[in-house]
Amino acid sequence: MELKPGMSALVTGGASGIGKALCFALAKEGIHVTVVDYSEGEGQEVTFLIGKEIEKFYPGLKFPSSIFVKCDVTNAGDIAAAFKKHLETYGGLDICINNAGIGTSVLFHKDESDGNSTWRRTVDVNLIAVIDCTRHAIKAMRSTKKHGVIINLGSGSSFSPLYTDPVYSATKGGVVMLTRSLYSLIREGIRVTALCPEFVQTKLGSTVSPRLIESLGGFINMETVVDGAFKLIKDESKAGACLFISNRKGMEYIPAVIEGKRGILPSYNVKGSFIHPGVSNLNLPHSYEKIVVHSLDHNFRAATKIVPSQLSLPIKPGCALVKVLYAGVNASDVNFSSGRYFSGGKADITQRLPFDAGFEAVGLIAAVGESVHLKVGTPVALMTFGSYAEFTVVPAKHLLPVPRPDPEVVAMLTSGLTASIALERAGQMESGQVVLVTAAAGGTGQFAVQLARLAGNKVVATCGGESKASLLKSLGVDCVIDYRKENIKAVLKKEFPKGVDIIYESVGGEMFDLCLNALAVYGRLIVIGMISQYQGEHGWEPRNYTGLCEKILAKSQTVAGFFLVQYAHLWQQHLNKLFDLFSTGKLKVSVDPKKFLGLKSVADAVEYLHSGQSLGKVVVCIDPAFCHQSSKL
Repeated sequence: MELKPGMSALVTGGASGIGKALCFALAKEGIHVTVVDYSEGEGQEVTFLIGKEIEKFYPGLKFPSSIFVKCDVTNAGDIAAAFKKHLETYGGLDICINNAGIGTSVLFHKDESDGNSTWRRTVDVNLIAVIDCTRHAIKAMRSTKKHGVIINLGSGSSFSPLYTDPVYSATKGGVVMLTRSLYSLIREGIRVTALCPEFVQTKLGSTVSPRLIESLGGFINMETVVDGAFKLIKDESKAGACLFISNRKGMEYIPAVIEGKRGILPSYNVKGSFIHPGVSNLNLPHSYEKIVVHSLDHNFRAATKIVPSQLSLPIKPGCALVKVLYAGVNASDVNFSSGRYFSGGKADITQRLPFDAGFEAVGLIAAVGESVHLKVGTPVALMTFGSYAEFTVVPAKHLLPVPRPDPEVVAMLTSGLTASIALERAGQMESGQVVLVTAAAGGTGQFAVQLARLAGNKVVATCGGESKASLLKSLGVDCVIDYRKENIKAVLKKEFPKGVDIIYESVGGEMFDLCLNALAVYGRLIVIGMISQYQGEHGWEPRNYTGLCEKILAKSQTVAGFFLVQYAHLWQQHLNKLFDLFSTGKLKVSVDPKKFLGLKSVADAVEYLHSGQSLGKVVVCIDPAFCHQSSKL
């Protein structure tokens, strides 16, 4: 979310500590703030001071630039009144920060009281109130049909036990699980996130043992906490995200993505999604056709042929038969047909012939083996060898449930997943950076530029031709460089003299050299391919990059390779994220308009991709009759 003057925020516990710092930070952006706190004196003072900041943006404002609402967050009526007052004043809610929190002065198992003013109140303030405030924030954002961000304040003790205050730790752990469980609200344009700093020097932090603070590397700087909150607000790819801040590791998302996958259920119900009419009664053929590589050659047309294959029924246990509807075309198809992705010498690779071609497709379940719980007609994506086929048998564990079997979903597979995972893992992308994407109007480039921009970065893109430049401008790219009209090196040197923070590079050769020289101090260059080197009489030939080590050493830079196959454990989660962004209109997917129909057109499609004329993702419709029927529906 891009912060703009005129937006509004509600902050609980806004009169002191982290809440107060966040109120001032938002006010400096021209954002109207409702300060919610039990302390009337401190609350009125903060409201007056931030009001002065906000008024700098609006001379002669007819309504309050900020308001204070006295509220006991353990009182449901007080909470409802605070949100009602905010909506009456500002007409909507863009940001809600549930910050109010307290600790327990005595261990609950040594507490002789009824706990109403000790541990029970801690539960009410730190967890029950957060649940109630989150509920009201969701209702407010839904009522005005506006996108919004909710930040729930967790803690370092959300993840590590706090032995001196187990109830506090339990409530903060609950806040994290509440946040993660609301991931699917992204489909409504509502992102629920958690900010989890270790101890900050506030009233609450001052009650903690100095020895414990010292063991953690001291108090967290308040500016760092504010930066973390703004990171969560701006990065639209983060839903259900929990940002942990410590002096030892800086900022990191906890649980890590690989761990998070275990705790987040799919954001859509496969059984309740698209089931194609009539598929359950589909008459399966005795044979079907597929494309195989019969000789090793970088020329895809020469290396492949269409062959018949017998359909063996029943389907093996644990597997499913997929009727392929759309298959994706990739630059690396020519590397596959030349055997580049297999280990061993040419003789070893030749012994594998023939092998099935194609990396990615979407289709429908046509039949299943024992112990497979997918319904016939369920739409799925597959990223296994053999997608250039009318039917293919795939282990069910390798199928990715998708909402619809559409060309746009094909684009999200190899191309979209490469961009999403590479920027997050290899690029360690944050907000406020300059990101350069080469070949940006292609299948994967279109995703990279949008994801970088959604994360709050300035995006630079290279392309060749007016139509490609127009596409990139429509995707919100800040600086488009058409190499047919401009000198890339000259533009980068003029516009970004300090260099570029992250480069998403897929061209190779001279472009790689140019990008390396344009990299900033601490910059990260992600290599996802080198399409300029795939073609030629002998195909892909390695190049020498003299002086590479010296260059990256001098500026503490990183050159990171990225190969999607090695990140299979992240595919489903990132595919969910991409589809959620697409379904809420935050992500556009460009499929090349040129039609390729049937297996006979696959070689044409591969050559078209390498011609440099393609715009967006190149997709082949494997069964024209079936796809035409679907489009009419």
